[in-house]
Amino acid sequence: MALIIASGCSVTRGIRKDQAIVRKVVIKGVDKEFSEMALNYVDKEVQPNNWLNLQIYYTFSKKGKRSIGEAPAILDSNLVDFSRDQIQKFLVNKGYLKAKVTDSIGIKNRKATLYFTAQQGPLFHIRNFRDSIYDPKVRQIYRKTRDLYTHVKPGSRFDTDSLAYDRDQFYQEMKRNGYFDFYRQYITYTPDSNWNKSVVDLVMIIDNPPGKSAHPVYTINNTLITIARSNGRTPGKADTLQVDSQFRFVDFSGRFKPRTVTDYIFQKKGEIYDIDKQTMTTSRLSELNVFRNVPNPTYEKLADSTNRLNSKIDIVPLKRMSDRVEAEFLFNGGRYGYNLGNTFTNRNMFKQAAALQLKLNWSILFDNGFAGTKGIQNQDFRVGASLIYPRIILPFDFPNLAKFGVPHTTFASNFQLFYQKGLVERRSFINSVTYDFFETFRKQHSITPISIEFSNGTIDPIAKNELLSQNRYSYVYLIGRTTFTSGSQYTFQYNANELNSYKNFIYFRGNLDVGGNFLALVSKLTNSPKDTLGHRTLFGYTFAQYVKTEFDYRWYRSLGGERQFIFRINPGIGIPYGNSDQLIFEKNFYAGGANDMRAWLPRTLGPGNFNRASYGVGGAADTTRARLKYLDQFGEVKIVANAEYRYKIADNFFGSKLKGAFFVDAGNVWRLHKQADNPNGEFSFGNLWQSTAIGIGTGLRFDLSFFIFRLDAAFKFKDPQFTGSDQWVFLKHMNELFGGGPFKTKYQQTNGDNYGFMQLNFGIGLPF
Repeated sequence: MALIIASGCSVTRGIRKDQAIVRKVVIKGVDKEFSEMALNYVDKEVQPNNWLNLQIYYTFSKKGKRSIGEAPAILDSNLVDFSRDQIQKFLVNKGYLKAKVTDSIGIKNRKATLYFTAQQGPLFHIRNFRDSIYDPKVRQIYRKTRDLYTHVKPGSRFDTDSLAYDRDQFYQEMKRNGYFDFYRQYITYTPDSNWNKSVVDLVMIIDNPPGKSAHPVYTINNTLITIARSNGRTPGKADTLQVDSQFRFVDFSGRFKPRTVTDYIFQKKGEIYDIDKQTMTTSRLSELNVFRNVPNPTYEKLADSTNRLNSKIDIVPLKRMSDRVEAEFLFNGGRYGYNLGNTFTNRNMFKQAAALQLKLNWSILFDNGFAGTKGIQNQDFRVGASLIYPRIILPFDFPNLAKFGVPHTTFASNFQLFYQKGLVERRSFINSVTYDFFETFRKQHSITPISIEFSNGTIDPIAKNELLSQNRYSYVYLIGRTTFTSGSQYTFQYNANELNSYKNFIYFRGNLDVGGNFLALVSKLTNSPKDTLGHRTLFGYTFAQYVKTEFDYRWYRSLGGERQFIFRINPGIGIPYGNSDQLIFEKNFYAGGANDMRAWLPRTLGPGNFNRASYGVGGAADTTRARLKYLDQFGEVKIVANAEYRYKIADNFFGSKLKGAFFVDAGNVWRLHKQADNPNGEFSFGNLWQSTAIGIGTGLRFDLSFFIFRLDAAFKFKDPQFTGSDQWVFLKHMNELFGGGPFKTKYQQTNGDNYGFMQLNFGIGLPF
């Protein structure tokens, strides 16, 4: 940005002396309803540039040799004339049949303003409407369905866009009812205008095919499925399998069983042709994620007079193996860390499009900001294997749930190792079976009927003795306990399919996790022994009982083009009960990081008003702080809210779309009850505002279509570890934002740590 400013900000510096750049377009005389739409009919080459896009072009494009940013909109009188005609046609199409548009140009200092002035005239309405349909069956379908979609009624605006919409809707309706040979050209509208009264009498006509008394209805006959090799070739010969009375199967790749494809072909033999089932077939085969090219089926009419269709589906598979790397980098003063992930996928196990995924994830956090905590502070290593079948696998027959999306059955096994320097190692094993399916196009369900988890921790002996000497039993119990549980989870998502769009919509994700009830029943029936704390055990280990729920609600609003506002609220709560006094370590909530409270590092916010200065001062306190760093700031309650404004900066910035964002994050985690280890960390409605953190920031997104690089700079605005007006750290201590001062000095003395206002996050993908 400094480079752009330094090189000069004039919008005319890149054009010749005899040229003018269009900086403003004014449209007069057009109703408010259509004034914004009318601007779209001004030719793009004479629409005013975004100032920043233009400066990027002047700075980086080297006189047009590279397509970066947005080239200047040079005044061209021919394009102005063309734009005037387009605006006039637009108004006529919207019912102003007598509309006339004139144009003029104003130029000052080589900056041009375009003026388009419309004399709309009267708005024409439909006075009478009737249909003239020669085929009685077609007439019946039309009159039965038109009220579901029509925009054309007596008294409505005479609008050619509405006529085109109605024509297309009925064309689709015919294609759903077996009329394979029906074309839009069969539908015509005959308007009779009364210019004096500004009304139109309209007749819709649907002709029969030439030489025929009715439109034919077609049914499905046989289907040929051909799978090429991944390079698209079909060399040599491949056996043709007659799967059943409908399907023949030819696989040149030798990698697929017929059922992989036939399960997702919804046009069955003897059924009437239906374009929706054709589209559904193409969509589901694409969603299997094993085929590179899934075109619409092609149809061939049988030579006889039976009106039957043979169909053919030609498919090109993807390469069998793929590998994806993901990364995220965090930086805050002397503390920094990264998160590396790698996913290896075999797309077609057992020739059934079953995906085997092997995932590795390594998170590591360094701290070089304070003498007692230099080097690696914690590491989180995860490895998992998942076998994902594109169907519901049960020991009994189950209906095909693929109407709105491909269902999946996932068998997963995961291992997690968490290491905290000088304190603990925790290991966790989880095995689960999960079913995912769509109820509708927007509603998705995920059910995990069984999830078995075993976890144990090993505490550093010196750390354990120090914690016990300070009566910090809860930490010893939390991080050092060995436990297992058997639970079930349910997740519901709404509108996940819209997340990459710029529409107005809401997104919702809700999760419920319940564990230990079955084991509690078994322990009671068998009268299993109890440990020294009075908790029942099975197989020598304590089992956990809990209920945990979390919600993610987002409100998306389009602001035109690629501008968007998102509001998100993400609350959650976990409650131990029965055989458990605390949630197991892995079930607690933490705040901070690149996807929620971006001004804080992961695991460094909260709980509530908890301030790590409460450990006291001196060597013992500093040692405890260092040992529990990134581990003592957790809670059973979480509330996080985010507001983010996203906008486009440049269409072409070194091969990517450059986008920006401004955001505000608010929230925290809290302990469910008052705890001596986390003073002022408990949840209370009366103290909710005082214990809420706020962060602000801005960021850049480099959109490469297939993934997005993200760089966010976030600042602590309100920090709940302080009290009263001291919480407003951004306003009160702005002079120390990028330097030292008494506030940071005092914080280091009382908290044994450097205070960082700014947090940099670099990652792949959007934060939410």
